Amino acid sequence: MLLRGGEERPLIPKYFDLLVFLIERRHEAVHRRDIFERVWNDVIVSDSALSQAIRTIRRTLGDDPREPRFIRTVSRHGYRFVCADVVEESDDDASAAVDAVSRSNTGGGNAIDPFEPLLQRVTGVAHGAEQEEEQREAAELLHALGTAEALRRLDRRQGHALGRALLRDARWDTANAGAVPILGEPSAAAVARALVGLRLRRAGRLVAARWAGASIGGGLAGIGAGAIGGVMLSLAPGSAAPIDVAAVLAVIGGACGALGGAGVGAGLSAAEAIARSRRALALVCGGAVGGGVAGAIAQLVGQWSLAALVGLRVPLGGTLDGVVIGAAAGLAYAVATPGAEGGMAAPRGRRRWDVALMVAAACGLSALGLSAAGRPLVGGTVHLIAQASQGAEVTLAPLARLIGEPDFGPATRALIGSGEAAMFGLGLALGLTRRP
Repeated sequence: MLLRGGEERPLIPKYFDLLVFLIERRHEAVHRRDIFERVWNDVIVSDSALSQAIRTIRRTLGDDPREPRFIRTVSRHGYRFVCADVVEESDDDASAAVDAVSRSNTGGGNAIDPFEPLLQRVTGVAHGAEQEEEQREAAELLHALGTAEALRRLDRRQGHALGRALLRDARWDTANAGAVPILGEPSAAAVARALVGLRLRRAGRLVAARWAGASIGGGLAGIGAGAIGGVMLSLAPGSAAPIDVAAVLAVIGGACGALGGAGVGAGLSAAEAIARSRRALALVCGGAVGGGVAGAIAQLVGQWSLAALVGLRVPLGGTLDGVVIGAAAGLAYAVATPGAEGGMAAPRGRRRWDVALMVAAACGLSALGLSAAGRPLVGGTVHLIAQASQGAEVTLAPLARLIGEPDFGPATRALIGSGEAAMFGLGLALGLTRRP
């Protein structure tokens, strides 16, 4: 507990952990990297999250950053707790101080209305990052004064949509903040748009980095799956496919995997940055939308290319496959990273591989369902194109005979489809959770 004059000063757990960490390391300046490793070790947050945490702690302590008595900023390094009067006591010795906590926070009357200047700040248009931070600080102060009263006054003002979005965003980082509903409230769509914009701007660089990582991971997985499939095909008994087919299938697999990883990764990254409540639902929807868009692009480009270059008109899948696999990846990712509060999940070591394997299994099972419904996925599509082309040597019938089918049938389609989707899920998750 943080007490001042016998009165509790609440902080959310992450901020309290940060204060304790700075006090424990008070004999040195603590590097920002060490703070992220200790306090946000299971998630990735932006630099502004640390700045916001320090600002909130200073305000709670009554500290002035220009003349710090408690926390000093060390330029290009981090922060240091500089108060020399620190006394460590056992829990038994401190029990009397805890018992002295006041149960009432009500103070004397004040002729000045503390809400008005803060409401003006959160409903105005911010010009630049500094003013956005000032607006967020005003939202935190409004929560401290009383969330319900702030919302009651806010709904009667011009610009209330931005103000409600700021209060909604700040409630997660303000101790004892009240609920800030959006659905069923005035201008719900405008509030939602403002909230999405706020969160994406704050996490823009992280979203871009994770999107790129997911695309690279999906592409590498596609290259691996294509190369393995090509080598097996060229070595299968009765196959006329040359060994060069491994390189061709690796290129095709890499392109499809990178496009799929970009779509699903973008959807998951944006959903994780935007959603603080209903995270699982947001990740499922984000993965489905991103996968669907990537699948639709692959389907349109593939059909157009085949028709324009070689005159083939083969019914290609893509959109539905992307929706199903993307939703499965989002659900597995949400289940595997339930504790990612206030940032983007960043499991490490064995935990990271556990997450990746869970996403891979979910993608593989979703592809198994698609294969049972007759959807060919990438490998099956290559087989259909080869069948429709005269003189083609890359049909997958030899692989079917390896598993006991006379031709490319349901079992072969299911095995190849689930295998390539599982590889994609593995690469996607490893790329998505890579720490920048």
